[in-house]
Amino acid sequence: MAAKQILPIISDDIVVNKIYEIRNQKVMLDRDLAELYGVETRVLNQAVKRNINRFPEDFMFQLSPEELENWKSQIVISNREKLGLRKPPFVFTEYGVLMLSSVLNSPQAIQVNIQIVRIFSRLRKLLDNHSKLKIEISEIKRHLQNHDKNIELVFTYLDELIEKKAAPRRRIGFKPDEL
Repeated sequence: MAAKQILPIISDDIVVNKIYEIRNQKVMLDRDLAELYGVETRVLNQAVKRNINRFPEDFMFQLSPEELENWKSQIVISNREKLGLRKPPFVFTEYGVLMLSSVLNSPQAIQVNIQIVRIFSRLRKLLDNHSKLKIEISEIKRHLQNHDKNIELVFTYLDELIEKKAAPRRRIGFKPDEL
């Protein structure tokens, strides 16, 4: 039996705008995931805490106070009341989002989870392509720097040749006898 194609229930743009870079990792906040899954943040966090052994540090971590301040400044919100935060949120890496599918079993959570995983995969491909382009550009720059040095060397040799031409040259070859 063929697998049924699951249509996204939310726009990919909405999901992408909820992905942040923290500790050099692409992550999503507990509150954003809860909103996407259609559950309260506390319900999501309770499910995670009941299954905490499924969420090691590379799957999920809690923001430090400094990271929270940095994140708040990134989204241009400085008022704690607007955020509704009493403590720093949990953030989930791509692996943590995958693991959430085993903890939250509602049809909406499963569907959104599939969509999020696909988006993470596309982001990883984009970053990989971006890295390849950066390497190619670095190679081109290196070659150009070598070309600049070679061109400079050619001009130095040309200058030396021009200076040698300006100096009187001693004639070589057959000289008629002067009588």
